Amino acid sequence: MAKKEEPPEYVVFPEEAIQYLPEEWQEHILALKEEGQGVLEAADKNLKMLNRLVQAFPTMASLRYIHHRLSSTKFAATTEWALENDMLTLAFVTTYARLIGGGHGSGVARSALPAELRPVHDKIIELRNKRYAHNAGHDSITGILEIGFEDGKFDIGVKFNMGVHVGGALEWKPLVEFLDGLMFERLHAQLEKLREKTGREWIFPSGPPPEWVSSAPDTQEESLKEDSAREA
Repeated sequence: MAKKEEPPEYVVFPEEAIQYLPEEWQEHILALKEEGQGVLEAADKNLKMLNRLVQAFPTMASLRYIHHRLSSTKFAATTEWALENDMLTLAFVTTYARLIGGGHGSGVARSALPAELRPVHDKIIELRNKRYAHNAGHDSITGILEIGFEDGKFDIGVKFNMGVHVGGALEWKPLVEFLDGLMFERLHAQLEKLREKTGREWIFPSGPPPEWVSSAPDTQEESLKEDSAREA
């Protein structure tokens, strides 16, 4: 059985300690430092672009997880379920808007989306702006104040109609998957530019995706299929 390769060991010490090392060590370390600084200076613009890009990665991960939670929810005719679904929808649309809007140049322009996904984007932004970020009269929620008068008293009643997507809209899934792939493509494009600029390989840490990142059908899609089968 092959022996498992041990990970390389690194020794870290302050720059001030270099002067106490043997002279040949000092020369070697300082030469490496000078070479590294030269490479970093030459790639400064690309590194700044990479830094702006990675600012969006935590938001992308949050969006994928929120969508997973939202699409996994199962309908229940209760107030608690409606509020839970609304809470997850709020988290989804605000996180989506933060990812698209970016900051530090890390956003995604509407024009970068495929034509078939742009109407989906528009609806999410409208939902965020008119229903969740502001009470601005989104057509999915209405409130009616009713006033009755009897025996010299006014009786006030309130009725609310609140539209919901059970587990989120089905068209949100391809949009989220596209954005995830776009972030991956942008990352590797920047790594390739760094390689071309410096003549060195640039390795970004990676690993297997979490269990909840799956291409399996969403819960609401499965429910629709089950309902169709029962009706047939």
